[in-house]
Amino acid sequence: MFGKLLVIFITVPLLEVLILIKMGEVFGFWPTVMLVVVTGFLGALLARIEGFRTWLNIQQELREGQLPAEKMIDALLLFAAGLFLITPGVLTDILGFLLLIPATRHYFKQWLRNKFDDLLRSSQNGGSAGIRFFIR
Repeated sequence: MFGKLLVIFITVPLLEVLILIKMGEVFGFWPTVMLVVVTGFLGALLARIEGFRTWLNIQQELREGQLPAEKMIDALLLFAAGLFLITPGVLTDILGFLLLIPATRHYFKQWLRNKFDDLLRSSQNGGSAGIRFFIR
């Protein structure tokens, strides 16, 4: 697990820097900087709007006496989207915007739900339930 995390934390920023350098060569320094700044602001604004909408849906389901499990997963993914979008880089922006779109967020939600189910089954069968289930 540590090895996978190490590779991710080294590879992703390295790829981001390489992409930004290439973009700077093609489009110029200032347009590249503006793209990073604009996507950060736009992404943060969209994440805030979508997060507020999800928060209202959670409150509505609670008022109706329902457990808002699906909406809570949406909220978690929207929080991750916001983090990805304020992180400078093209790859993280793409992932962040994909998490903001409800149609594509559905696939991430399904993956996360499967991971939660695996964790639940593992803990019910006497297995150790650690964070390693996310990295498999």
